[in-house]
Amino acid sequence: MPNSPEITRRDFLKSSAKTGAASLAALSGVTLITQPERVFGANDRVRVAICGVRGRGFDHIREYARLPKAEIAALCDVDENVLDRRLGDVEKLGKPRPKRYIDCRKVMDDKSIDAVSIATPDHWHALIGIYACQAGKDVYIEKPCSHAWWDGYQLVRAAEKYNRVVQMGAQSRSNSAVQEAVQKMRDGLIGEVYLARGLCYKWRPTIGHTPVSPVPHGVHYDLWLGPAPEHAFTRNRFHYNWHWFWDYGSGDLGNQGIHEVDIARWGLGVDWPSKISAIGGHFMFDDDQQTPNVLNCAYEFDTPDGSRKMMEFEVRGWITNHEAGIGTGAFRSHGVPAAGLAAHHPHAHAHKAGAGLGPVSGAPGTIGNIFYGSKGYLAVEGYDSYMSWLGESQEPGPRANGTGNHFANFIDAVISRRKQDLTAPIEEGHKSTMLVTLANVSYRLGRTLRFDGKTQKVIGDDEANRMLHGTFRAPFTVPDNV
Repeated sequence: MPNSPEITRRDFLKSSAKTGAASLAALSGVTLITQPERVFGANDRVRVAICGVRGRGFDHIREYARLPKAEIAALCDVDENVLDRRLGDVEKLGKPRPKRYIDCRKVMDDKSIDAVSIATPDHWHALIGIYACQAGKDVYIEKPCSHAWWDGYQLVRAAEKYNRVVQMGAQSRSNSAVQEAVQKMRDGLIGEVYLARGLCYKWRPTIGHTPVSPVPHGVHYDLWLGPAPEHAFTRNRFHYNWHWFWDYGSGDLGNQGIHEVDIARWGLGVDWPSKISAIGGHFMFDDDQQTPNVLNCAYEFDTPDGSRKMMEFEVRGWITNHEAGIGTGAFRSHGVPAAGLAAHHPHAHAHKAGAGLGPVSGAPGTIGNIFYGSKGYLAVEGYDSYMSWLGESQEPGPRANGTGNHFANFIDAVISRRKQDLTAPIEEGHKSTMLVTLANVSYRLGRTLRFDGKTQKVIGDDEANRMLHGTFRAPFTVPDNV
């Protein structure tokens, strides 16, 4: 495994100084485009290319279409059937028809594109982000920001080296209520916060079995596989259900759970864990799914003052109870009505498609976080609400529903060139994504991992480090030198 020293701003600046703006980096046919930093005028709009437009990518289309400072300049998807439908959808929104791309690498050659917004399957996330940084484009990248440690590590390095604005799609970080909840914990509302509990209880029915079948007309399957190992086409490994296969996804821990993992780490105020352990399995269903539908994760963090903090995380994929009122409508009693919950979730399209909101009745799952402190506890529901309970008698404390626009935060930072204004910069996204990756490695190996955040390596476990590193199929490899 290559050396992986701790990522520091000083290291990045040194690397950038040595390389210089004139140094070109080749990556799978993508060449760094050297051009002056674009200065946006008062009437200029950020020209965005969206890569991956079927599910979450359709949300990207709708969100950018609402922003006066953004222009949807291009769409890219390896499924031409989806791509052509979305080009028409853009026109239905009253916007000009965007350019059409099948290969994301061709997007990078288009000098008119300012930013790339990525909503592909997970195994492509970081690589497209690296391509974009090398091509002088800013990046909005869906969660999780990487599929392994190595591609995430190199994405962070590329963002710094090429001075790119890179945001991970952790929408809660732009929400006013969740920001308020974290600040109140920082100010001591519930005392010393020693434990965060993340909840991802979401109905997921069986995916059944699907045989090997011909690649559908209009689908460029080798491009879809990209860095993933070669495998014959099956319906279950394609649209949406790719989440449940290790070659492309990371289970519900990395699909839905990454939002709550990120909130938990943010609320605790911690960076890298020192110990990780995860157990679970795939229960009830006999089907093609590889990832667990029940997973219990435990993380231990060492803090600078010598104390420790804990994080628990649970994934459950079927019938379960609620906790702290999350999912019952209690958080909406003075704000957004419970009946409108799905419309306010960033992944509402997936819920409507039967991808896990709840049973036929429409009852929501239990998606959120609970923080425990010496003076009380605080719960965050979904991405935009919190409640608190204080003292031994658990008297109701501060609560709020909030709003925020994560895409607007990204576009504003692209225009201002103030990376410090990003609410979910890639450095934070990488740390939270690593919690997902480490837990999955612990689960798959069946043992506890001890982690050194300074080197970003598992201590004394070469097998874990090899798995953490990941493998990438040529020519879609992650370069040693971005």
